[in-house]
Amino acid sequence: MKVTEHIKESKSTLFSIEILPPLKGKGIESIYSGIDPLMEFNPAFVDVTYHREEYVYKKHPDGSLERKSVKKRPGTVGISAALAYKYDLDAVPHIICGGFSKEETENALIDLHFLEIDNVLAIRGDQIKSEASFEPNPEGHAHALDLVKQIVRMNKGHYLDDELMDASPSNFCIGVAGYPEKHFEAPNMKSDMKHLKDKIDAGADYIVTQMFFDNEKYFEFVRKCREMWINVPIIPGLKVLTTKNQSTLLPKIFNIDIPEAFLDEIEKCKTDKEVKEVGIEWCIQQSKELYKHKVPVLHYYTMGTSDSTKRVAEKVF
Repeated sequence: MKVTEHIKESKSTLFSIEILPPLKGKGIESIYSGIDPLMEFNPAFVDVTYHREEYVYKKHPDGSLERKSVKKRPGTVGISAALAYKYDLDAVPHIICGGFSKEETENALIDLHFLEIDNVLAIRGDQIKSEASFEPNPEGHAHALDLVKQIVRMNKGHYLDDELMDASPSNFCIGVAGYPEKHFEAPNMKSDMKHLKDKIDAGADYIVTQMFFDNEKYFEFVRKCREMWINVPIIPGLKVLTTKNQSTLLPKIFNIDIPEAFLDEIEKCKTDKEVKEVGIEWCIQQSKELYKHKVPVLHYYTMGTSDSTKRVAEKVF
């Protein structure tokens, strides 16, 4: 079932989560243990992130260094299929630009189509840690907009090989990312909103926002979208802040603000355990206000753990 169908058929705000694939060598049991406690809230769908390769240097006995490409969290497609099999859940695998050629992207989408997974989140993805800025695959896409266009073409039965006759169309519901506080690379909010509008005009079906801790930022973002005739569902993304370090790291990494009132309460805490309690309560109040405003879905970035999200959901759903 498509994300947009879930939203259309529901009479109230839905619950959804995003999970990380386990580190290479770890079993899928960690995924199940993170989802099991949240099943009582009937998640409409589960996003499965994709983490691109990193480069490491291996030192040889002769002192020379070998640069190796390593994928630390593989398994996005397999996990998506496992969620459908074990829980009868709709998975939303992330499809990224970085590290993929157009043909590799097409083949991944074909695999998903064969598995009857009909939701994807199309994002550019981050640069490799060793890169100063994002560098696309020479044979791939530089922007999420181009990725959306490729998926839309497949939905119409058009593949990279123009000589294919009577090609079977895919049937993907396409989500894209939105940034209530602006993408960190955008020169200004107007420019960022224009890029978002381009993705919707190209055929994206819904938007999931970057995390935020000030609901007014989300409400203003929705207003700006509607003024630009962006009329697709806009799903707010939420995260429970659990450590004091996150109050400085998250703004730096994601270009987001921590509200003064929230930061004041965090700074009073002497331990991360206390910070976690403050973070849970803040997220509960955020969620209740958003639920009251009848947002389509409350989407939680769980980072592979469920205890904090469970405590929030118990007070909201």
